[in-house]
Amino acid sequence: MIGFPALVYLLCAATSVVCLLLLTRSYLATRNRLLLWSAVAFVGFALNNLMVFVDLILLPVTIDLLPLRNLASLAALVVLLYGFIWETS
Repeated sequence: MIGFPALVYLLCAATSVVCLLLLTRSYLATRNRLLLWSAVAFVGFALNNLMVFVDLILLPVTIDLLPLRNLASLAALVVLLYGFIWETS
């Protein structure tokens, strides 16, 4: 049986993937580049959420994916910040 924390981590990852898909669909319909940058950022957020599940639920305690998780979040935030700065003007 899957535990409550594992279910929460999987739901967070699923929510990020749904946001990614909705942003991509909106970008393809409108060609608004800010939507593109947001969708690319959500790739990083979804990857981060998936790594949280793998790190805290599937892998043993001796293996730590925290640096990789932080790198994925940082990359996603940098992409989103770039989109906010350069595409809103």
